[in-house]
Amino acid sequence: MAVEPCDSEVGFVTDRVCRQCWTWYSAGETVCPRCGVPLTSGSAVTDPPATGVPAPSLVESQAGGVRHQRHRRVISLATVAAVAVGLSLVLGLSPQVGCGIPGDSVSCTRVLFIGNSYTSVNDLPTVFARLARSGGHRVETGTATKDGATLADHAGSSRTTTALTSANWNIVVLQEQSQIPAVDQFRQTEMYPAARTLVAMVRRAGAQPIFFITWAHRDGWPQDGLVDYSSMQSAIDDGYLAIASEQHVAVAPVGYAWQTLLGQEASPGLWQDDGSHPTEKGTYLAACVFYATIFHESPKGLTYRSGLSDDEASKLQQVAAVTVLGDPAKWGLP
Repeated sequence: MAVEPCDSEVGFVTDRVCRQCWTWYSAGETVCPRCGVPLTSGSAVTDPPATGVPAPSLVESQAGGVRHQRHRRVISLATVAAVAVGLSLVLGLSPQVGCGIPGDSVSCTRVLFIGNSYTSVNDLPTVFARLARSGGHRVETGTATKDGATLADHAGSSRTTTALTSANWNIVVLQEQSQIPAVDQFRQTEMYPAARTLVAMVRRAGAQPIFFITWAHRDGWPQDGLVDYSSMQSAIDDGYLAIASEQHVAVAPVGYAWQTLLGQEASPGLWQDDGSHPTEKGTYLAACVFYATIFHESPKGLTYRSGLSDDEASKLQQVAAVTVLGDPAKWGLP
């Protein structure tokens, strides 16, 4: 399951700029926290910074997955300019002020997501960051993703190594390709060796690893004997929980939350038409699970709803809370 390499920039995702101090922020910000002036869309900025303020180096980067492509502005990091061609990688600041505000004593959590399009479609890290902010938490999120990438691809990637050392991450999320955890042969030959390597790398970097238990395909994976969704989900769960137990790593039980909702609604609208990638509803449920997993708090009542109706968001928050906090020890949580 090799992944074709491609060129990319590594940087902080930014969409809006303060035209007074020329600091760039992501789309979730509307007012500069430093200057108090309204931010301007990056695409609308044509004039240069004021004299004496160096203009940021801007390049275009593309990220996303199946049926999900978009361009973002990124500030290039000179320290990784010479990194060899490898995984398409973007370190993205969450739509939050960030962790490095001088004089701010409020704690901040840095979370790096390593995975593929299951993470990048609908921008799960940013949805999680906005959800966290609505719960009163300050976070920064980063992503190291490429469509179809496996943990083995990341374990051998210099760019993923660069991502791990680019910030003082508190938590690093590890997401395997969607089918590998469901088949024992693939687990033993691909997933588990790579997971052991990555867990060791994350811990050496001073961060806590968390496995992202993904959802199964809507119709299972019949060619490998997984005839329907339920059989594939059960196999995926077993695959992640086994390596998590061996490595003493917590898990974010996103797949379990999807299965819980499927038990309540015949057609919950979690999958895109391809039967694999998540809709915005599916991504929001995943973000709620990560909120409960990382902060050990219920997401019930959070005001950020990612465009969903109040009723939809409330139900997903409830499902995530019950799934994660109903038996936290099952997921390796305190």
